[in-house]
Amino acid sequence: MLPTPAGLAFAAALLVMLIASINYNLSLGYALVFLLGGVSVASIVHAFRNLLHLSFSPGRAEPVFAGESACFHIVVANHRPARRPALRLTAHGAAVPFEIGAGDGADVTVPVVTATRGWMTLGRVRIETTYPLGLIRAWSVLVPDQRCLVYPAPEPTPPPLPEGASRNLGQRAGAAGDDDFAGLRTHQPADSPRHVAWKTLARGGPMLTKQFSGMDGGEIDLDWNDLPANLGTEARLSRMTAWIMAAERRGLAFSLTLPDTRIATGRGPQHSTSCLQRLALFGTDVAADA
Repeated sequence: MLPTPAGLAFAAALLVMLIASINYNLSLGYALVFLLGGVSVASIVHAFRNLLHLSFSPGRAEPVFAGESACFHIVVANHRPARRPALRLTAHGAAVPFEIGAGDGADVTVPVVTATRGWMTLGRVRIETTYPLGLIRAWSVLVPDQRCLVYPAPEPTPPPLPEGASRNLGQRAGAAGDDDFAGLRTHQPADSPRHVAWKTLARGGPMLTKQFSGMDGGEIDLDWNDLPANLGTEARLSRMTAWIMAAERRGLAFSLTLPDTRIATGRGPQHSTSCLQRLALFGTDVAADA
């Protein structure tokens, strides 16, 4: 426990008052100085008791993309029948004020801005209070075993997804769709005649195929080696992240091929999460444990 800037100013004011009382022999001045000094000493006890018998346990931190804020959840429990006001959790420069009722608990979310992909640990967390007068700051440090997976930042304007290689291109996927018209694309020999844009062809236009939401665009292979040679490692990861998100939104089946691993064709949130995790840990020592 140490005095706050306000506490130091308060102590300096008390010293000046004490010197003036001694100089002019003011008995009321002595009484006022000692009264205020006793109050400040009592605030030390209250600040200490405000942190006494608090317990902390790490919560879950959902994966985020690089550049977003990771939300670390810390569960704080109050084991005393007394309210705990004016508490504050601080980590990575972010301070989160909160309070807890008597015998209650609180799920405190500490936002931390991410910069790079991979595992991000929460590290040192400081719990502190300046209760009750703001003159004394009491604090303690904890290091919870908590981490958050940071995916690569998706490329803002990625090129279109690679062409699907499935023979049943243009057929309905197993998942239900709304059959909403989503646009036109270049016709391929495997496309069903039912989906050909005959009106466009009759007007002298090119032969195009209609696309609908909820339709299968074929099995797409997101291959590391198919990307342009001038792309760096992080740029490749960023593009493949954007492609995975696009394929997930459209309900397409895709596989992921990296220099050190390959994930078979699949679809759905769980498949996308597995692929994004591989991209996040690509080239790191813990990639094999993912």
